[in-house]
Amino acid sequence: MPSFSIPHVLQLALAVGLLNVWLVRRSRATAFRGGEAQSLEAEFAAYGLPGWAFYVVGASKIGIAIPLLVGLWVPALVPCAATFLLLLMLGALVMHRKVGDPLTKSMPALLMLALSGTLLGFMLA
Repeated sequence: MPSFSIPHVLQLALAVGLLNVWLVRRSRATAFRGGEAQSLEAEFAAYGLPGWAFYVVGASKIGIAIPLLVGLWVPALVPCAATFLLLLMLGALVMHRKVGDPLTKSMPALLMLALSGTLLGFMLA
């Protein structure tokens, strides 16, 4: 196991957050769901996205979490994963805005955007 640094902590936080949302809590209501959605899939419908988008974004986010974890041993994987996550979080913010959500509902996406941007900055420095 590598010694833990700030980038390692960011990688773990981002990966665990993604896996928690997409594998553990996707069917649960939270205060952060877009619109009036009670599940992650309903949130995508609230944004007016096609049904397949839920699966593509979910697979993408799980697919990002894996290289973030493996990146603890293979750091070359991390910049690409952090970049894709940053782009997905920008998209999430656009969707929250599209349905007129208050800023509080966007806080998880803003946090993930900030963490992925910070991680990317560390990796490219």
